[in-house]
Amino acid sequence: MQGLLDLHEGIGWFLIVSNALVGAWALLAYWQPRLRVAALWWCVGVAQLSAFAVAIVGVLLVNRYDLELDDFHALYGFSAIVAVAILYAYRNSPFMHGKAHLLYGLGSLFIMGLGIRNLFLG
Repeated sequence: MQGLLDLHEGIGWFLIVSNALVGAWALLAYWQPRLRVAALWWCVGVAQLSAFAVAIVGVLLVNRYDLELDDFHALYGFSAIVAVAILYAYRNSPFMHGKAHLLYGLGSLFIMGLGIRNLFLG
């Protein structure tokens, strides 16, 4: 069980750090077009997919070891997944035209905040 708990926490830290970095990068790219490179979107994808990875490991922990899950932990964890889905849904919206870097910059920082809040619950 400890190995799975460590993996869950490690992916949680990855979610926090990676979303902080890509959030800052995307915001800087919004104002500095030279930072708008394809690698940014690959990094955003990896950072945001970590929300699914941490949730999957969390579900495995709860189901395999019959752990009691704090309601707020579940709320913040699954809110990160919903946030990823909302960002993806809005990316091609007409009112977001030309603002994808701003959308993903702020959205990634929001996901980072959810991760930080979740890590320090309790």
